[in-house]
Amino acid sequence: MKLTQKKIGQPGQRGYLDGQMLIAMPTMGDERFERSLIYVCAHSTEGAMGIIVNQAAMNINFPELLVQLEVIPAAERIELPTKAETVTVLKGGPVETGRGFVLHSADFFIENSTLPIDEGVCLTATLDILKAIARGDGPVSAVLALGYAGWAPGQLENEIQQNGWLHCSADSELIFGTDIAAKYNKALQKIGIDLGMLSSQSGHA
Repeated sequence: MKLTQKKIGQPGQRGYLDGQMLIAMPTMGDERFERSLIYVCAHSTEGAMGIIVNQAAMNINFPELLVQLEVIPAAERIELPTKAETVTVLKGGPVETGRGFVLHSADFFIENSTLPIDEGVCLTATLDILKAIARGDGPVSAVLALGYAGWAPGQLENEIQQNGWLHCSADSELIFGTDIAAKYNKALQKIGIDLGMLSSQSGHA
């Protein structure tokens, strides 16, 4: 899906879930999204796009990725600012897994590259933001996702109607928090749901 600037200034239109979190139900049939928490970056009549924020990319860290992408020479890795050392690398979804998407705070913006999603949260998918983080000039908060989740027109709405997803409001802890394993339960708690209660209602096929 091509990211466009068409939704700037109008996130969260009635019926759309821009800037919301999707919480996978235990009955989710797709193992790629099992117990996943997804931040919705774009949702319209053209479909939806989001980033999974609670699945860490295994065996790869941000400094290694900067070297692989030739953002910095290997020799400069030890000189990275502390903030760059701690950027979390996520498995953002099954689509375009070789491409990086940075979810970040709104204190960083690149004209014609950064997509404002909701108040305080933006998405940038160019190397420029990685270079800025490596220099220490990047956003206060950021996570790097490899790949994204995408839905065709009407597909997400249908999955929600089929009880595949719950949704809740987003917050910085759910998006940028370092305790990745705790995010799923925290999202459920935001809407007053206990995981044990959900689990007891599923699995009776």
